[in-house]
Parts: sequence; C-alpha cells; structure tokens
Amino acid sequence: MNNQKNPMKKSLRFFYGLLTLVVLFSMNGLQASVQAQNGDFTTISGMVVDASDGTTMAGVNVYIKGTVTGVATGVDGTFSLRTREVPPLTLVVSIIGYMTQEVEITESVSGLRIEISEDTILGSDVVVSASRFEQSILEAPVTIERMDIIAVNQTPAPSYYMGLANLKGVDMTTSSINFQIVNARGFNSTGNTRMVQLTDGMDTQAPALNFPIGNLNGPSALDVESMEFLPGASSALYGPNAFNGILLVNSKSPFRYPGLSVYVQNGINHVGGNETLGEPSTPSPMFETSLRYAQTVGERMAYKVNFSYLAADDWRGVDFSDKNIATRPNGFSFNPGYDGVHTYGDDGSLNIALLALSDGFVGSLAGALFDGDTQSAQLYALQNLPNIAVTRTGYEEKYLVDNDAKNMKVNASLHYRLTDNLEASYSFNYGFGTTVYSGAQRYSLKNFNIAQHKLQLESNNFMWRAYGTFEDSGDSYIADFAGFKVNDLYRNTTEWYGLYGVNYLAYLYNSNSNDFAGAHAFARSQADVGRYEPGTQAFDDAFNEAVSAVVPAGGLFNDKSRFYHTEAIYNFQELISFMDLQMGLSYRQYQLRSNGTIFADDGGVNINEYGGFVQGSKSFLEDRVRLTGSLRYDKNENFDGQLNPRISSVIRIAEGQNVRASYQTGFRNPTTQAQYIDLDVLTARLLGGLEAVAGPYNITENSYTTASIEDFTAQFLVNPTDPANLGAAIALLEPYSTFKEVKPEQIQSYEVGYKGLLANGRLLIDAAYYYNIYNDFMGQIRVRKAAGAFTGTATDVLVAGSLLSGNASNTFQVYSNIDEEVKSQGAVLGFDYSLPGGYQLSSNYNWNQLITDNTQGFIFDFNTPEHKVNVSLGNRNLWNDLGFNVTYRWQEEFDWTSSFANGTVPDISTLDMQLSYRIPAYKTIVKVGGSNITNNRHFLNYGGPYLGSIYYLSLTFDQFLN
Repeated sequence: MNNQKNPMKKSLRFFYGLLTLVVLFSMNGLQASVQAQNGDFTTISGMVVDASDGTTMAGVNVYIKGTVTGVATGVDGTFSLRTREVPPLTLVVSIIGYMTQEVEITESVSGLRIEISEDTILGSDVVVSASRFEQSILEAPVTIERMDIIAVNQTPAPSYYMGLANLKGVDMTTSSINFQIVNARGFNSTGNTRMVQLTDGMDTQAPALNFPIGNLNGPSALDVESMEFLPGASSALYGPNAFNGILLVNSKSPFRYPGLSVYVQNGINHVGGNETLGEPSTPSPMFETSLRYAQTVGERMAYKVNFSYLAADDWRGVDFSDKNIATRPNGFSFNPGYDGVHTYGDDGSLNIALLALSDGFVGSLAGALFDGDTQSAQLYALQNLPNIAVTRTGYEEKYLVDNDAKNMKVNASLHYRLTDNLEASYSFNYGFGTTVYSGAQRYSLKNFNIAQHKLQLESNNFMWRAYGTFEDSGDSYIADFAGFKVNDLYRNTTEWYGLYGVNYLAYLYNSNSNDFAGAHAFARSQADVGRYEPGTQAFDDAFNEAVSAVVPAGGLFNDKSRFYHTEAIYNFQELISFMDLQMGLSYRQYQLRSNGTIFADDGGVNINEYGGFVQGSKSFLEDRVRLTGSLRYDKNENFDGQLNPRISSVIRIAEGQNVRASYQTGFRNPTTQAQYIDLDVLTARLLGGLEAVAGPYNITENSYTTASIEDFTAQFLVNPTDPANLGAAIALLEPYSTFKEVKPEQIQSYEVGYKGLLANGRLLIDAAYYYNIYNDFMGQIRVRKAAGAFTGTATDVLVAGSLLSGNASNTFQVYSNIDEEVKSQGAVLGFDYSLPGGYQLSSNYNWNQLITDNTQGFIFDFNTPEHKVNVSLGNRNLWNDLGFNVTYRWQEEFDWTSSFANGTVPDISTLDMQLSYRIPAYKTIVKVGGSNITNNRHFLNYGGPYLGSIYYLSLTFDQFLN
C-alpha cells in the first residue's frame, strides 16, 4: 500500500484543483446574484384556495422559480414574500395532491388569488435522483420509484420505511422489528453493501458495518417529504457502492413546511406467539411517538427540530434446525455436532478422534479406566474414538439477545438564506437504540448510536456539502460469543471435551457394547454437569461477564469508527445554453477505530477516497429524443482507479409515452470490512482481503475449500478406517494454495424500458428489463487448514480428522474475487390506475434470475425470489373523510446462502390494511391498521427472526392539515 502514497498525493492535488475551479464558478455566480440584488424589493402577497370549493389552503409552497426564495401559506391560506429579483418572475405554487400552478409576476402585487385543482393525472411527479437535477418522472432515463407525502401517509405498513417493500424492484430483509434493509436486482443480504442510502444527501452507512442502517437515524414520518429509489447501477453519478441501486430520503424544509405536528402510535405484535419455541405467549405492546416543530424567523432564517421514540418487544429467532445436519452419523436420531441456527455456544466443533493425540487426555483416560497405563489408554482411544465432530451444548437466542427493541432519534437543522439564490444550512441527525442484526453471526446492537453533522450551501445551480458520520458501538456484542463465554466460564472448552471423550469411552468400556449413540448421550450429560442454567444467578453473572469483556475475551465491541465526506456539484445552466452540463467532485476519509475488536486497526487506520463526474444531456428532434452521457472517475488509495461511463436515451413516441434505453457501468470498492476485518466468530476467522491482514495467518498452507471438505466428509464417514475410502475422500479435496488480494468489482448493466400514460392520464404503465454482467465478482470464500500435509502414510487419517472440526484457528472466511463473469437478468412490470370515485389500483410484478451457476466454495448471496407480486387498492376519501388502503404481497420460495446460515425461505403471502379518518376541525388523522393481518408467520431471510402480525392505532396532528 505504501507504494501508492505518492500517486495518491498527486491525485489529491489534481482533485483540489478541480474543486477550486468549481468553487470559483460558484463564487462568480454568487457575486452576480449579490449585484442583482442591490435594487428594490418586489413584494408579492395573496391567498391560495381550492379551485373546487374556494376553501383556503394551508401549507402550500409558494416560491420564485430558479431561486431559493419561498414561503408556505399560513393557516388562513395567505402568503407574503419579497425578493430583489427583477420582474418578470415566475411564481410556482405547489402542494402534494394538487396540480402545480405557475403564475407570471410582472410587478409588485397584493391580494393575488390563486386557485389550485386536485391532481387526478398520474405521472406528474418530479424526481431528482435519476440525473441529479429536477425532471419529470416520465422523462427519467432509468427506472425510478417514488413515494411522496401522500404515499408515506397512506401506507398500511406500521412505518413508511417498511412501506418501501411495496415498490417495484424492492427486496427487503428484516433482522429486527426496527432494522430493515432494502435491496434491488439480486444479491440480497442482511447487510447490503451494494446499496447506498442518502438522507438529505448524507450517506447513512455505519462506518464499521459498511451498509445503510435502515431508518435507525433517519427522519420520522412527520418529516419525510419524499423517497426516491433507483434500482440498478448508479456509480456513474453517485460513486462507489451505488452498485445495485440507491435510495434517497428527503426531509421537509422548515421554510416550506413550518408548524407543529405530533404523531402517536400504539400497537401490538407477537399475536399467537409460540411459547414452546420461546416466543411471548401473549401479545406484546408497541409504542412510537414523534414530534416535529419548524418555524421561520423573519424572511431569511428557519429552523426545525424533530424527536421520535419507538419501543417494542422484538421478533424472536426461533429456528433451531441443525446447520450441521449433513454430519449427523448414520442411524443416530441426534447429531453430536449439532449447531442450531438460533442457539449459541454450540458454535465451533472438535473431532474427538484428535483427543487421542493429547497427552493430557490420555493421562486422564488412563487414570479413569486403565490404572494409569497410558499406553493402553492411548491405544484404546485410537481404536474407539470416532472421527466425528462434536459441539458443546448451546443456549437458545432468547437467553442471550436483548429483545427490548428501542430507537430514539433527534434531528435538527438551521437554515439561512444568504441571498435570494443561496441558502446555507447546518443539520444534525442522531440515532440511538437497541436492535438485532444478522451478519456472519447474530449481533445484539445494544445502546448503539450514530451521529451526523452536515454543513451545506445550495443555490439553483450549485451545491456544496460536508458532513461527518460518527459511530459508537455502545454495549453491542456478539450473541454467539456470549453463549461460548458462558459455557467457558462454567467449564473451559479443553476440559469439557476431555470429560466428553473420557465418558464416551467409559460408556463403551463398561457396557462392552457398540451403543455409540448412547455413549454420546452419556458423555454430554456428564460433561454438562454444573452447566449454568438460564434463570439462575450463576447464568446471569456469567452472561454479564461475557458481554462486558471486549472481543476476543468476550463478546463486546469497542468501536468508534467514523468517516468524513465532502462533495460539490455545479450546473452550468447559466453559462451554457446549447446543452445541460453538470460537474461534481467528492472526497471521503474513513477512520477505522474498532481498537482491534472488528478490524486489524490497532492504532487506527485511515482510508482515503476521491472522485468526480461530468454529465451532459441534450434534446433533439423537437425534444422528442434526449441523450444523456456521464463519466465518473473514483480512486481508493488501496486500489486502482475506476472509470465509469453511462449513456442513456429517452424517446417520446407519443404525448406522455416514452421509451428509454441505457448502458450503465458501476463498481464497488471492497468495504472497510472487506479490506481490514480480523474477527474471530468462533466457527471461523473473518479476514479482510488485503495481504497485510490475511498474510499473517498463512491461509494457503495445507488449506482446502470448505465446499470440497463437505464432499470429503461425506465420503470419509462412509468408512473412516478403510485406507482406500480415505484415498477416495482425499481426492475430492480442492486445495486453496494461492491468495490474491481483493479488488473492486465491476458491473455492466443494459436496460430498456417504457413508461407511459393511457386512458386520458388515468393509467400509468412502467416496464423495464435489465441484463447485468459482473466482473471480479466480490464475495467471501471459506477455507480450512489441515493439521498437516497428506503424506500417504498412517498419519493421514489424523490429518483427515482435523478437517472435520472447524473453529477460528483453522477455518478462515476471506474476502476475494472470482475470475469468471457472473450474469443476472430481470424485469419489472407495473401499473397505477386511477379509477372513478377516487379509487387507485396499483400492481407490480418482479422477476430476478441469476444466470451463472454458483461457483463451488464461493458465497454469492443472490438471495432473491425469482417471482414476486404486489397489489394495492386505496381511496383517500372513500366517504366523509374516511379513507383506506389494502396491500397484498406474494413471493415464491428461494434459497438463501450466507456465512451465517444456509437454507430455504418458503413462499410468503401477506396482507396489510389500514383505515384513516380525517378530523379537519382538530387537524387530526386517526389511523387503524395492521401488517400481515392474517398473521402468516414467516421469515424474509434464512436465519432471521420469525415475523407475525402487527396491529396499530395512530393519531397524527398537523397544524397545516388540509
């Protein structure tokens, strides 16, 4: 890595030069703006009313086009603003659910009456994320989904974030009741490093986790203005890791949305819980409350403050199926090497045949059965200890994970308009809580918190922001480690296996039988004597010690990693008229500070990244054809730079009907974990893909892929004492003899689509097909080191036995790339139909397919159902302020592969429903509803918790409720 430092410095000097150029352009624009504002004020005042009945409209946005100057109408529908912009001006009047009006202003005016009509035409949304400037969603060059304020308020899901699952192309996993992860176009996971989520432009990933943390520190439903979701490669505009897509969450401006709003929701979950499996036997209460207050101070300053708190009894992990079922001995009704999906402390195993090589064990056996004769004891052990992996007795998840889910969020911002065209702001986002995350293990994120601070300057053609994200792991710990440590505190692992082996042989010796299953059962019962039982003080004391000791002595993390990011974008619209041209630059520094509990970062590790893009677009043939091209370059100091082009076209084939085609490229740098992780997870050691991290473990010495070891084990256990069978088993092993450093993964994505309005604007159809090609596909490969080399001698049986047991000393899961291309494809088809009487029917179908067969030993994590359907029907005003929304979701079963657990996710069908009642006199909406109202118990990801129904009642007060 050191040989890249000088080129990195040269590249950074070039980057800073470009940044200076962008700032000079923007300062030139600012100077012109200030000069233009030395004249007199133009004053505009009036009232906004509903065109249907003349009712005054509160909270309507009224702003001057091309500037940041604007206000919201008051509770009486009136507004007043002034500007130094010289008439003629265009006044834009907008509110969600109504058609946007533009009014030409030629001079100061008062008493203006503006009528706005309800928007019954679909496809009128304006989006930003597709091209990083405002455009009609019909004209977006790539597939894009959007949820506005109405959709947020009307979703039948318990939270707007859960409501994302209803959008086309969205896949969602759930690790906890307050921890959901979104994905698109395959390669789903519980920690999705292929997606980027931005909240008001800030990346919401946790620096140590490397993926967006759902809505743990995002805005509440009261403060969300819109969400935009782009499935597919977006690196050409958004840089590293915008690989499978990007989610933009936009909060409300205090200038445009002033006033007080309050939200309270009470609900229940765990309805019909299975007490036998460890779920609550009675429904558990849920509570969530949010408060938002925003206000303007004079004409140029505004602020907002948000607070929200959620508390619930978390979903339980209650899958106790055996992850090691393939190693269960023939004829046994149980597996001595049992490792339950949601039991911990049974992780890692030992082939008990290896005990015969331990002098300590042989001495204990000689004392117990052979009057101290160690030679006879060893011979008996060699002849009778089986080549079988044995695990310790684990504890169920409910005893080791904090199920008291909670989430507190504080968001605040201060905005000041320096001129009519330039706004400065400071924003603060903070999230604190307890949740559960499924990764390589189950992690109890207890008192986890993350804070973000942002400074931003924005005008109609320029944006600069700088922010920092600061993570604190709090009291978070690894549940698997907690179980292991509790076991180790009542009896250390070496002693436990010694007792197990002695009692196994004693049972056979004393019974003079071949009851091997009975011998295993007896051995476990004796080794478990004195085991700490849940509910006892001894267990509680041991558990508290386990979660108080820092990894590797215990399960506790000690992480305070962070990253800093700055970026700027300039739009040349005021300098260039023949085309649209944009330029953007960004710089980020990760600072890993896990103190050796996650990363190989003793003393701290810094990682620098920078990048920039240019994008141009132009319309042809009377605006019937629009071509857009962009080019982006990014550099991480540990890897070669990446160049990513994108080209797209939108063709208007008829009024309101467009076809689109695009070729996009993308890449993702290895995450901080993929570079520097060094974590003992009991069954293996997770290693980053850099030589400095993996090299010290000599992972290529007598090592084989675990996928080939599974075939080897199946063959070897047919007859462990037969040399010919051993030779056949060894022949199945695939050596892992060459380590290559991990490098960035690339994608080429081809997409065609159609979006159009039919039936006089009441039917919106959207369809798309994509074909993706991945190169240098990045994932993890698991390998295991044998105790020695196979030599063709009698010791080979012992070497073979060492491969049957896996733990962090001989099994390594390392980040790597594969050489072959990986291909996938898919399509979406959706429609929204505005029916008579205010009903709206929506449906979408999603198809995703992995074309490339899984390479042996490589964890792909495609983890996506091939077919999925969503259908919804709603009416905001069914009768006298009563509204409803119903959503049905179905997905077929699919295989889930991950480092935590592999298995099948069965097909799932759920039904969500809500009824809402508006009380205008009290500016309140009452909402009653439920998700999965039929209580169809399921899990969205193998190894995740079982999900049931949630029923809720909520009240929302909004000072500007229309």
